[in-house]
Amino acid sequence: MRVLIPTPLRSYTGERAEVAAEGASVRELLLDLDRQFPGFRFRMIDEQDAVRPHMRVFVNGEQTLSLDTPLASSDEVQILQALSGG
Repeated sequence: MRVLIPTPLRSYTGERAEVAAEGASVRELLLDLDRQFPGFRFRMIDEQDAVRPHMRVFVNGEQTLSLDTPLASSDEVQILQALSGG
């Protein structure tokens, strides 16, 4: 499936904004991304196996909070990194 990568994580993907990955769920997709791009999952998932607070995952334009969200090979997954500061 098509995965859109935010600029802060592109150093893991060789600066590619879009990559292909596989998985029946968001969890499996992130494992595949980490297999292809070592270190990627750690930037997304915390020690409690949850999506880090500053990361967002959208499947076909809808935000998901669960790593168990099912995926189809035709889905588009967009990963966003929230920016903060003041």
